[in-house]
Amino acid sequence: MSDAAIVCSNLSFAWPDDTPVFQDLSFTVPAGRTGLVAPNGSGKSTLLKLIAGELTPTAGSVTVSGTLGHLRQSLPLTGDLTVAEVLDIAGIIRAIDAVESGDVDERHFTTIGDDWDIEERTRAQLDRLGLGHLTLDRSLSTLSGGQIVSLGLAAQLLKRPDVLLLDEPTNNLDTEARRKLYDVLGDFTGCLLLVSHDRALLDRMQGIAELAGGELRFHGGDFTAYQEAVRAEQEVAEKNVRNAEQELKREKRELQQARERADRRASNAARNLKNAGLPRIFAGTMKRGAQEAAGRSGTLHAARVGEAKARLDEAGRALREEQRLTLDLPDTQVPAGRNLFLGQGLQVRHADRPVFAGSGVDLSIRGPERIALTGPNGAGKSTLLRLVTGDLTPDDGRITRNDGRIAYLSQRLDLLDPELTVAENFAAFAPERPEAERMNLLARFLFRGARAHLPVRVLSGGERLRATLACVLCAEPAPHLLLLDEPTNNLDLVSVGQLESALHAYRGAFLVVSHDERFLAGIGVDRRLRLADGVLRETGVPAV
Repeated sequence: MSDAAIVCSNLSFAWPDDTPVFQDLSFTVPAGRTGLVAPNGSGKSTLLKLIAGELTPTAGSVTVSGTLGHLRQSLPLTGDLTVAEVLDIAGIIRAIDAVESGDVDERHFTTIGDDWDIEERTRAQLDRLGLGHLTLDRSLSTLSGGQIVSLGLAAQLLKRPDVLLLDEPTNNLDTEARRKLYDVLGDFTGCLLLVSHDRALLDRMQGIAELAGGELRFHGGDFTAYQEAVRAEQEVAEKNVRNAEQELKREKRELQQARERADRRASNAARNLKNAGLPRIFAGTMKRGAQEAAGRSGTLHAARVGEAKARLDEAGRALREEQRLTLDLPDTQVPAGRNLFLGQGLQVRHADRPVFAGSGVDLSIRGPERIALTGPNGAGKSTLLRLVTGDLTPDDGRITRNDGRIAYLSQRLDLLDPELTVAENFAAFAPERPEAERMNLLARFLFRGARAHLPVRVLSGGERLRATLACVLCAEPAPHLLLLDEPTNNLDLVSVGQLESALHAYRGAFLVVSHDERFLAGIGVDRRLRLADGVLRETGVPAV
């Protein structure tokens, strides 16, 4: 395989309503591990689908060297499929079984190809991803979200791809599953192009490709090196803007001074000519000469001002738009030690089987605790959150809630009405706030001007997160307990930073389910719980 494993030439793509996504985009991706980063809504997933041939460009071409595998962000799988069917090996296994039973029909050999060892390779691949306990006839409906993602990756790796495209492969993975995925991808020797918000995974890349401003820029090194390079670029850009601003002020000042000097000269010349008693025709000639000289001077200084403005505009284009949230949320404050939730002996049964071990679990939450809930996929973490919110009634146990001011942000971010605008949703959560105050608050969540009047259904994942946070955190009454279920899934890194900023400003208690260690460290978790094998245990605080 050549060094250029993916080649895109003059690639353009637009949606059926003619909304452009890419225009004349050209780049090559070499062999090795490359992370693709960009804000939500920039077209990262669309670009992977174009490379995979799942979408057709409106112009340009895509060339991929060798066999391609593509793990989508949302896997189109149904619960009645078996593990073998998801891995796309069921037909091969049936053909091998038929041949071993004496059926030598040519179509069986065509189906098998070079995959006589498919069961051995499958078992080895499943073992590497922590799925060695799964039988090939097991139903997908019995697997957790993280297990399904790992299974989807195993399916792509069984193709023995030369080029591997992965879209958010760590979504829903617990800590152990993430470690296994890191090891598997570290051993991959082809061309890997990966979209992820997982900073630990991005730090295992050999290069970072940034999609911004209609072009793809490549940076050597891992994500930390990329951040340092961007930070250095921004420092230079900010210095250039400051210098350009000073230059523009200086040119404007000199233009004004030149005009004032010209006015004084013209006034003095008029008085001198009048006092000198010169003939009118000669006086007029001298006056026109003075006006023309003043005009040439003014034109020269005006041109310099225009050039300074152009340099300032050019310097400003190199600056990245500020995307930080600066919030103050005093209404969410909870007195220290106030009991917000107490659950004793909580038990839930699914298909007559208990979710939790023994006599159930106990959970207490006091203000303003910052609690992380971790544990393996399928342990019952989301079930526990639903018990806290009241969406699920326990089969056994007792629950006490202090004031009921609890808000829940699910993985789907489906709290808002998609047909209403951001401003209309916000008004529904805080109807007593004056409109001017609501618009000011939305601006703090980066919804300014026309952006506040967009329907929620057209927002990107990061924008939907900010809109949901605005409505929840500024609601009347504001929540004292906030529950978040894998909140960083499907978020770009800018949006993860915005979520961290919002949680720092939040003064109540929160319980967050997440396997993103850097995120947990970034939000100041002070208590940690782990749910495994039906038992809820205190495990201290996460390491930074």
